[in-house]
Amino acid sequence: VAMETVSLEHQIQSVQRHIAFLKKEQMELLHDLHLEILRLQKHCSELTHDLEIKELEARQQDVLDRELEEKCRAMEAQLQEKEKDNLELRKELQHKETLVAALRSSLRSKERRFLEELKRRSHRVTILDTELQKQTEAAAYLS
Repeated sequence: VAMETVSLEHQIQSVQRHIAFLKKEQMELLHDLHLEILRLQKHCSELTHDLEIKELEARQQDVLDRELEEKCRAMEAQLQEKEKDNLELRKELQHKETLVAALRSSLRSKERRFLEELKRRSHRVTILDTELQKQTEAAAYLS
């Protein structure tokens, strides 16, 4: 019986040592798990922060994009208005060029008539001058 008791005591001590070893291993594992949880929580916080920053940047970019789109629409509207004004000015210029061409044509026509009239009068003056000379000669001859 004493041998069985010693053997049983050795088994109890062995089991106690195993339990102590397992408790120590469990404590180390729990400690490592806590450290890993803390590391993962920190990493998660960093990722959350990065995501929040990216979302903020994306919202800011969206605002900038909308502002640029509005400016583009305003510029396009201005461009269309300027093109419309330009078209009207071209029409007006074309009309004025037509008027200028008509005035030039009228001026050339008047200039031709004036020159023809000038030639006629010059010819008439020459004829009258010739007649005057003949009458002067005739009067001189008669006197």
